[in-house]
Amino acid sequence: MITASEQLHTYLESFTELENRLAREPRWLRNLREEGFAGFSEAGFPTTHDEDWRFTNVSSLAATPFQLAAPEKVRAGEVERFKVSGFAARLVFVNGRFAPEISTVPPLARPIRVSSLAEEIAANPAGLEPHLGRYLNTQRDAFCALNAAFFEDGAYLRIGKGGVLESPVHLLFVTTAGDRPVMTHSRNLIVVEQEAQATLVEEYVSLGEQPAFSNTATELVAGENAVVSHYMIEREHRQAFNFSTLRIQLGRSANVASHSLLLGGGLVRNNVHPVLAGEGAECLINGLFIGSGRQHMDNYMLVEHQSPHCASRQFYNGILDRQAHGVFHGRIIVHPDAQKTDAKQTNRNLLLSDDARIDTKPQLEIYADDVKCTHGATIGQIDEDALFYLRSRGIDEASARRVLVMAFANECLDRMSGSAAREHVEQLVGRHLLELADNGSPAVHSGRRDRGRNFEEVG
Repeated sequence: MITASEQLHTYLESFTELENRLAREPRWLRNLREEGFAGFSEAGFPTTHDEDWRFTNVSSLAATPFQLAAPEKVRAGEVERFKVSGFAARLVFVNGRFAPEISTVPPLARPIRVSSLAEEIAANPAGLEPHLGRYLNTQRDAFCALNAAFFEDGAYLRIGKGGVLESPVHLLFVTTAGDRPVMTHSRNLIVVEQEAQATLVEEYVSLGEQPAFSNTATELVAGENAVVSHYMIEREHRQAFNFSTLRIQLGRSANVASHSLLLGGGLVRNNVHPVLAGEGAECLINGLFIGSGRQHMDNYMLVEHQSPHCASRQFYNGILDRQAHGVFHGRIIVHPDAQKTDAKQTNRNLLLSDDARIDTKPQLEIYADDVKCTHGATIGQIDEDALFYLRSRGIDEASARRVLVMAFANECLDRMSGSAAREHVEQLVGRHLLELADNGSPAVHSGRRDRGRNFEEVG
């Protein structure tokens, strides 16, 4: 274990080395880094005394002496199993750095640009300044501050006015095993301008089983009447710490859908923070997390309604087995000017073992008087009546349980529009639930009797 002062000294050494290496960066970018590191130094890692981290203890992460991951080459064959078809482009990042030799980035018609953030910083820093780092709250979130201090590379997508990305873009982030714990702080900037359309997938995977800390921040800007679908898929190994923040800025009548799928990692924190800044904007926040063993999966949703006539929908489903611990903290803030807001928040959880645990906290803060807002949560086990019905139709108990669990997962999948991205997610979920059964999940695989229906509603 290391003390708080030793911990800060470790990060200071890494930050000093990074600043020296990037000494030729534009001044505005160096200011972003310095402000980020100052914010982290002042706040430190959050504790369970902080309300937003009440259910998640990050002391194991804070006590690990992570070092910035060194550049590393991987062969195409090592990531071949992560390849998916039907995508317009595939950008692979190894230990947080773009790997062009194993990426596929064909020429795309204007006004579409897909590249690495580091390349864009070198070639056109002035074009990034209006957006890069302008939306994350580094004062409020220590992990956003850390990312601001340490990011070097990531993905850059700009879809110009009226541009349509016909097929999704796949962003694959690969962490490799080393002889010491490593950390990466990727930053993605996605700008979808007026009346443009795009779909993209962020996916996090691991090679090897060594402790690693992935701390990613994505800034997504949706212009007037833009339509965007964003998928975040996390399936790293169980020694991984994965913390991600998706900050969405919605313009007038923009429509953004955020889909999250959490399958791997030992300690995972998924932050989604849309700000409906333009009148008539709409946002869907849809997620599924499936935990087993001693996995800890924390989902923090902060939705801000700033303008009138906006609508948001949050639907998150959790499936937890063994001693897994899930968290859902959904917070909706309706600002004074956001009249005619229509917001809904729902969290449903299925516990497959007596030792699985879920903490759920739906929350509304309303400062306008003409709104329609609802929130609620359910916690339960497999429905014995539905199980009996399937058994009475000649289906064996193990298969019947798998059918019911898959049906529960499909509630989230059905909210995804048809595309190669959805097909990829469906395959991952189906395969993961089969693995859960093959590994002997008491409720999905065996003939164990549950405690019957036991639902709790909050709202």
